[in-house]
This record gives sequence, C-alpha cells and structure tokens, in this order.
Amino acid sequence: MRAGRFRDDLCIALIAIALAALCGCALDPLHARRAAATAAAAQNRSQTCAAADACAANTPYRAVARRAFAESTPAAPVHYANLLERGADALLLRVHLIRSARHSIDIQTFIFAQDDAGYLMLDELVKAAARGVRVRIIVDQLFSLDDPHLYAALARAHANFELRVYNPTFHKASTQPLEFAAGILCCFLRFNQRMHNKMLLVDDEIGIAGGRNYQDRYYDWDDEFDYRDRDLLVAGPAATQMRASFDTFWHHRRTVALSRLRDVADTILADGIDASGYEPHAYRRPERVAALSRDADDAALVARRFSSHALRIGHIDYFSDSPEKADQPNQPHENELSSRIMALVLAARTSIVLQTPYLVLSGTARGVFGQLHKQHPGLRVVVSTNSLAATDAFYVYAISHKYKKRHLKLGFEIHEFKPFPLEAAELVAGYDELGGAGPPPPGGYEKYSRAPLVRHGVRLGLHAKSIVIDAHLVVIGSHNFDPRSDHYNTESGFIIDDAGLAAMVEASVRRDAEAPNAWTVAKRSRAGFWQRLNAAVSDFSTALPLFDFWPLRYATSFELNPGCTPRHPDDPGFYDCYTAVGDFPEVDLSSKTIYTRMIMAFGAGLLSVM
Repeated sequence: MRAGRFRDDLCIALIAIALAALCGCALDPLHARRAAATAAAAQNRSQTCAAADACAANTPYRAVARRAFAESTPAAPVHYANLLERGADALLLRVHLIRSARHSIDIQTFIFAQDDAGYLMLDELVKAAARGVRVRIIVDQLFSLDDPHLYAALARAHANFELRVYNPTFHKASTQPLEFAAGILCCFLRFNQRMHNKMLLVDDEIGIAGGRNYQDRYYDWDDEFDYRDRDLLVAGPAATQMRASFDTFWHHRRTVALSRLRDVADTILADGIDASGYEPHAYRRPERVAALSRDADDAALVARRFSSHALRIGHIDYFSDSPEKADQPNQPHENELSSRIMALVLAARTSIVLQTPYLVLSGTARGVFGQLHKQHPGLRVVVSTNSLAATDAFYVYAISHKYKKRHLKLGFEIHEFKPFPLEAAELVAGYDELGGAGPPPPGGYEKYSRAPLVRHGVRLGLHAKSIVIDAHLVVIGSHNFDPRSDHYNTESGFIIDDAGLAAMVEASVRRDAEAPNAWTVAKRSRAGFWQRLNAAVSDFSTALPLFDFWPLRYATSFELNPGCTPRHPDDPGFYDCYTAVGDFPEVDLSSKTIYTRMIMAFGAGLLSVM
C-alpha cells in the first residue's frame, strides 16, 4: 500500500516537473539581460600583461607550427603531429599550450569535472584570459561542473573569458535526479542528444583532439579507475577546420550563455556586482599538480620529449558533425564524421584494426561490415574493446555481450581488455614505442602517475576510439562507432592518411589486445552436438523481443595458456592453447553481473540508443 502510494506520488512529481519545464523552460529575456549586465559589471577587466604577445610562455611548438604553415600549399598541406597515448603527457601538453597562447584558446568537451584535472584547467584558462588571451569554452551540460555558484564565478572571472553550455536541460546548469527523469519523460529526443566533441585549439595553429575529457581518470590521476585513451596533437592547416567547427557550435542556438541559465542567472543577480570573481581551487593532490606544472613550464623538456619527435604528415582533416545532426540525422552533411568513417571502412581491402570502449554496432555499421565480410572474406578485423570487468558502462557491455555471435559472424577477432593488464606499467609509462617520444625524465610528474600492476591496484578501462584501415588510414576522435555516435551525439576527430602514424596506432591497439592485457572472445568449444544445440537455442532466445532467457552465449572469453603462442580463434589448434575463463572473468557474482544479465534479457529495445 505504502509502496504503491510512493510510486503514485513519484509519477505525479515527475509529471508536474515536466509540465512546469514545458511551460517555462526558457529564461525571461529581461531577467537574462539583467544577469548578463550584472556579471559584466563585476568582471575583472585588468590585464596582468601589457605585451603584444600576452606574455606567452616559450614553446617549441610555435616554431613547429610556423614550419608547417610555411611548407604547406593549398594543394599539399603539411602538418606535424604527436600521438598522445599517456594521460599525464596529454595533460602536461594541454597546460603547456595554454600557457603559450598569444591570442586565443578554444575548447569543446563533453565532461568538465570538479576534480584536480578540471580545476587545473579552469585555473590555467582564467590566468590566460587575465594575460590578454581570448578564452572560449563549450561544455555539454549533462556531465560538466553542475554548480551554479561556480558558473556564476566563471561568468565574472574576466572580460576575456567566456563559457557556454550546450543543450542545457530545462535551461539550467544543474540537473537534479527528478529533473533528469522529467527530461526523459517530457522531451527524450532533445535530452538524449549531446555534444560529445573533444578539442582544444591554441592561436588557430595547434590543436588537440581525441577521446579525452577534463576529469582525473583521463590523465592517470584517479585513485580507483583510469582510462587508456588516445589524442593527437596537430600543428598546421587543420587548425583552420577546427576553428570553423568550433565557431559553428559557438553560435548555434543550443549553445547557451551562462546568463541565460535560470539557476546561474539567479545566482549572479543574488550575488550582485560586488561579488568576488573566480578564485583558484585547492587541489586534492597539490604535490602532483605542482610537479606537472613545473614540467609544463619546461620548454626544453617539451622539445626533448614531444615536439622534436613530431611526425611530418601531409594531409590531415578535422571532421565534426553539425550541431543540427539531431534535427536532420539522415543528412550526410549534418552527419559528416559518421558518414566519412563508414565510407572509409567500406573501402577497406586488407585489414581493419578497431579500438572502441563499447562494441555496440549501429544498423548502418552492421550493414557495412556485413557487406565487407561477404565481398572480402579474407579481410581481417581486429577489435580491442572492454571486458565487463574493465568497462565503465555495464549496461552497454550487456548489449554487446548479447550480440557477440553477430560480431563473430562478421569476421571480428575480438579482444576484451583486462581491468588489471599485466603490462599496465608499460601501457602508462612506456611511451618510447607507442608515441615516438624519448624516455621520461627522472622525477617530475612521472612519479605521481598511478599504474595498476596487481588486482588490488587502480582499475584500467579502455576509452580510446580509433581505427586503422589497410595500414595507412587512421581515425582518432570521439566517435565510439555505436548507434549513439551515429545518430544522436555530435562527434569530432582527425582522419589521416599516413603509414607512419598508422603503424604507431596499430601497434598500440594490438598491444592492448595481447594476451597479457586482454582476453580473446571465441565460440565456446569445438563444433559438436551440444555446441550446435546451444547455438540454436541461444539464437532463438536472442531474437525474442522481450525476454532473452538463455544464459549460455555462443561465445565466451579465453585465456592464452602458458608456453603457447597466440592463435586466431579459427585456427584448428586454438582450443589446445586457450582455456575458457567464463563470460565475465574477474567479476564476482554481484549486482554488476545480475544487472548485466537482466539487461541482456530485457534490453533489446535499448540497442538503438546505446
């Protein structure tokens, strides 16, 4: 009786919030103008530097960028690029480039967290604005900052600093749980569409794009769970494409100024014109931040470890979906990155090496890979993805696990990343082979990088999104190659035709797929009566619209036996060298396993929004 009453009250509350939001989502224009004027009046307009170059720090990348533009022609552009495999390196270079900015910094991100990495970036960006650099930031609202008081302080931070929020729910910065539910209830399609782009552009010359957001776990700074991710730093004409894409989002109607968010505007007006501006934050691990900061100031270190190893590459394209993608999802010009990726995959002839955290294919992708497998049965597709133990999204893994047979029948060779890979120290610190840079210096920020080497250490999960096609075409960006990336989120990234960079990325992905770091997915056993019966029942159960009741999948995870050499799952000797370790190795029979089974059973309808 009491539970039923609670459910009724909850439904009424959700409906009330939804109706209130529908009736009054947008902030009154007069209220928004008053908030904007109040914030502007409180803004700091003084500059800490009077020099023409805004007292920019010295960086070797300025000479690299000048060389790239000098060597370029409209028909034959030239770029210099560094592959960023390690999180700590990716953060160091971001801080270094921000300090080197002379006139502009543009940033887009899906997540901007209130932790050491996030606060460090905010502190550096506000200081750059105070030097005289124009700073523009676009964050997706759903997983960024979430504090109206912090946003109000940022609105007052400096006249050169502006942050805008993409697609805010009910025109607010902070989304409470009931409002989250109401957003799904009243306006699911708009609520579900997010800006997943990740890019940083400095002085319209040097840019970084890839998979990393602004949160500790993307930079090997989290105490519990860190990501294996990948970015590309590029100096050269592709920066023009990055700037054009950023400007398109900056001026789009879904990108909202802070003074137009209801909770932020109320806070600004309540604080008044005498309110203090943005203040630097106290860090949870100040010694680690200080060490990275010192190294970021060391131009010689940056030259020795990064810019002197930059690859000379010809054509590099930066592609981004249009912010209109959700309104016109079937228009190729609005869905540019997805369309280009599918065209490149369809043109593959010898090999595809794919790394994605979430192996859930859209209908378009299944069609493309199905056509490829039929027309070119010898083409190898190596896939590196997360295991259940390593993933940050068990519900997505559940859908992936449900359709493993479908993936194997497409010719995929699937390797699922372990949460505690045996080569984790090299994966995080061994930059010599993977990134083309020199060895890390003694001391400095390196000693604060956390690398799990045993099961009680920090867990690792894949977050990199990359494809290498025919050993020369490379895609590095934010696209997860899943239905959500295809149809809902806007995505961005680089497409590069260069055999040298392709070899680096392929070596990195294949290393993540090696036996010490991943389990191999294959059908359960040699062909036999029980295997054929299980396959038939599993196929029937998978096809059911509501209840997939069969617990045994066509495929499971295998571990390479000691002393054996790796083999392809189709090799006749595969089962002599591999031992089945179960569907969810290193995961206890816990709520995570139970939830995964439940989503497998009832979640077929979720496939299109994963």
